[in-house]
Amino acid sequence: MVFDFYKDIILENDRVLLRPIEPGDAALLAEAALHDPLMLQYSPSRIHTIPLLEEYINTALLLRQNYSRYTFTVYDKTSLSWAGSTSYLNISPADDRLEIGATWYGKPYQRSGLNRHCKYLLLEYSFETLLVQRVEFRTDARNLASRTAIEKIGGMYEGTLRSHMLMPDGHRRDTVCYSILAGEWESIKSKFPIVGYDNS
Repeated sequence: MVFDFYKDIILENDRVLLRPIEPGDAALLAEAALHDPLMLQYSPSRIHTIPLLEEYINTALLLRQNYSRYTFTVYDKTSLSWAGSTSYLNISPADDRLEIGATWYGKPYQRSGLNRHCKYLLLEYSFETLLVQRVEFRTDARNLASRTAIEKIGGMYEGTLRSHMLMPDGHRRDTVCYSILAGEWESIKSKFPIVGYDNS
């Protein structure tokens, strides 16, 4: 796998547009990010103030420069608004694998189908353009909504990393691990849970 961190990757379908996060995106994402301090309660990041959101974006840009993470800003075409962010991370070209994660959406976009469209585009690009052999997903063991969403798109549970991460509130997070392999993608793609979307 060759991952070009300098390339501006644009992924889109009729529902959603993903494009690389940019320095000025705090203004675009503020409405989605600032209203719920608990939105990222299961994440090591906090974004519920403008300074925290700007710090989040600056860190994402730095990680792209350091060839370790590639973060997208998500635009919802249905509501004509900027909805949140998602990333490729833990990218390992030598091992032909990466992780999809660091995903968040404002409350109006949760359980709206937006996430499934984003995940489809990210998986499609991973397996069909980057030719990865493995896509990983990780989430807090307490985050049942995230775990259910990963399982619905075909992620296979692999295990739990106990006491894996220290959270901002002092909690030591157990991290649940899932994956999809290249040989599984065609089957998963054919029945991907996107209502009214042509998977062909």
